[in-house]
Amino acid sequence: MVVNILVLIISLVALVYAADYFVSGAVSIAKTIGVSSLVIGLTIVGLGTSAPEILVSGISSLQGNAGLAVGNALGSNIANIGMVLGITAIIAPIAMPSGIIKRELPILMVISIACYLLAFDGLGQIDGVMMLMTLVVFIGWLIKSSRGNEHTDDFSDEFDSDMTARKAWIVFFLGLLGLLVSSKLLVWSAVNIAQYFGISDLVIGLSVVAVGTSLPELAASVMSVIKKEGDLALGNIIGSNIYNLLAVYSLPGLLAPNLLDQNVLYRDFPVMLFLTGVLFVFGYKFFKKTGSISRLEGVMLMCFYAGYQWVIF
Repeated sequence: MVVNILVLIISLVALVYAADYFVSGAVSIAKTIGVSSLVIGLTIVGLGTSAPEILVSGISSLQGNAGLAVGNALGSNIANIGMVLGITAIIAPIAMPSGIIKRELPILMVISIACYLLAFDGLGQIDGVMMLMTLVVFIGWLIKSSRGNEHTDDFSDEFDSDMTARKAWIVFFLGLLGLLVSSKLLVWSAVNIAQYFGISDLVIGLSVVAVGTSLPELAASVMSVIKKEGDLALGNIIGSNIYNLLAVYSLPGLLAPNLLDQNVLYRDFPVMLFLTGVLFVFGYKFFKKTGSISRLEGVMLMCFYAGYQWVIF
């Protein structure tokens, strides 16, 4: 058991570093072949930061652990709002621009509700295809609506633009190899731990794995508020949650179609929808002049997330 726990911790750390290498290499390759920074930021970087969740979900689905895959997707979304935004807001209050409240946040809510409704008759291949098609439409809309917005170029400026083509390909493949190996080890150790303690793979996915695969979002959000770019922190979380539903949650449907655990339908999905709704409450001007997440609200999010983790265990 000690070996499994050590492998879990090491694979989580390796997963985060591998994702960073993978995205850095992909961005540099895209730049060398003339892809615009806008497209890079909204597609490669967006999907790349969700690479840990995508790989873990895909591998666990192929191995017959659909519960771990579903738990990873939903648990990451819950962790992104409850833990990541909570910690980030405690460090520095997060402003909520009207554009995010009027466009991206409603889209996240609609997608979340749609995925919830699709779940009641099980997660099938048709559901997975519909989610992936929606992802393509969403990325297309995002690129179209963001043209002319110079602020989106900041996404790709964070990466090494002076990397040679040869180095970029090496970094890309090292990152990809690291993602594959660390994801495989993560799923193996998580399943072993769950079986040893008699815990379902769903709970492991909702807790340890979800927190681990949300570390890139936590690091990015904290750095954003430190650099006085709180809107990037919020945009990062909303975008990540959309990718998690359309790219990560769809994989169990495509690779391991099955009925979902009742806890997913009546506990975890409602919690995710509730936290998404909380962002609406924080964003609209009900009790304050401008939409924001204050330090007190950050503490509330963290307390709620801690309570949720206590409940699932």
